[in-house]
Formats: sequence, C-alpha cells, structure tokens
Amino acid sequence: MKLQFYKYQGTGNDFIMIDNRTLFFPKDDVQLINKLCDRRFGIGADGLILLEPSEKEDFTMVYFNADGNEGSMCGNGGRCLVAFAKQLNVIQNETTFDAVDGLHYATINNGIVSLKMIDVHEISTNDSDLFLNTGSPHHIQFCESVKAIPVKETGAKIRYGAPYFEAGTNVNFAEQVSENSFKVRTYERGVEDETLACGTGVTAVAIAANNAGKTTKNTIQLEVLGGNLEVSFDKNENNYTNVFLKGPAEFVFEGTVLI
Repeated sequence: MKLQFYKYQGTGNDFIMIDNRTLFFPKDDVQLINKLCDRRFGIGADGLILLEPSEKEDFTMVYFNADGNEGSMCGNGGRCLVAFAKQLNVIQNETTFDAVDGLHYATINNGIVSLKMIDVHEISTNDSDLFLNTGSPHHIQFCESVKAIPVKETGAKIRYGAPYFEAGTNVNFAEQVSENSFKVRTYERGVEDETLACGTGVTAVAIAANNAGKTTKNTIQLEVLGGNLEVSFDKNENNYTNVFLKGPAEFVFEGTVLI
C-alpha cells in the first residue's frame, strides 16, 4: 500500500504527519511506525502523528514516539499538527482539538503557532532538581553550561534511574542566560536520544525556573538547538494556568512510501 505522508518541523523537532480521518492507518503496528521514523531505513522523524476525527472538536491528535509506541503529549508535535490541519483546510486560524492529555486550544498566524498546554499544579524537588508533568513527564536540572553536558549519556542515566525507573522521564538541562531567558537541551524518552527541541520540555523548564525563584517573569524565552520558543503562563501560588507554548511550525516536504 502507498502511504501519503507530510513532513513538518518545529524548531528542529520533526514529525511525520498522516491524514487518518478515514482511520485506515494500522496504529498497532509498532514495527512499521518505528521503521517510518528511522533516519536510515525510513522517512526519518522524532515521531509520527495521526490527524483523526473528533466527535466534538476539530480533530484528534494521536502521537507515536520514534520507537513506535504511542506517546504522551508532544508540544512541538501539537503545534506542527495545527499547521498541518490548516494545510488540509480542516481549520483556519484557530482550533480546539483532542489529545491524550485533554483538549488544546491553538492559534496560527504567519507560521507561528501558539498552543495552550495543560495546567500544572504539582512540582516536586529532589535536591536542586525539579520534576513536573506538562502533558509529558519532565526532569529539570539547572546547570552552568548546557554546552558542557553529555546529554545522551547523562540523560539516559537519569531517565532510567531512581525514582523514575521503567516508566522513565524526559530529562532537561537548562542554563540561565538572562532574567527571562534560558538555554535548554533535552533527552527524550521514546527517541532515547537528544532532540533539537522539546515543546513540553521547554514548557517544564519555564515553569520550573519560575517556581525555583530563578525568574519572576511569566513570559520566558527558551533557546534550543533548533531555534527559539516562548512560554507564557499565569501563576497563582504554585498553580500555573493559561500556559502557552509559542513558536514556528514549518512544512518541509510531502511524499509517498510503500508500507
């Protein structure tokens, strides 16, 4: 069977997009999804995303990690899916869609997508490190220089270590640049390597930085290997609401592949 696919990227986080409104795609074929995401034997991507029907909203997002397993929420993937939905004329300039962690509102203007993330009410600390869930679980470690961190090796140890073990976590290393800007590098579970960007990761870093007293700002600039993102939020004590992840989402190419 020939599979029509579209490739999108958001600050270097790249995704295979498939219009699955007819529900034809074999979602339980882990090996197929893993092969499609393989950068040598397939199309190559950090993940694969299906755009599916929704009973009440504009569409449903179904996200798979590069290892072929269905994943938790992906922020940059969600932003790219909004751009894909616009390309398909499913939406115009704003939308509300279903995802694994609930409903998400988003707007798109001139290729910039602003995506509302889930509220965050719980942040835990372990020594100087923090942990929170922004749709996906994230460990945050602040450091003097992210450039000096061996992200894949150190991230893998934290990802599988206590207290996360088999369930695992994504691991973020963050360096403060100014009062409201940080450099971030992320080890992503499911990819099992460093990626050029992670949307839920920078969202977690921005909230963690505010919670740890490193910034009093509620609009944070995040520099990742693939570009720049912005996170904004409202804060009431330790509750973070109206959390938005904002940045570019770009169409790269489309094609067909035999499956």
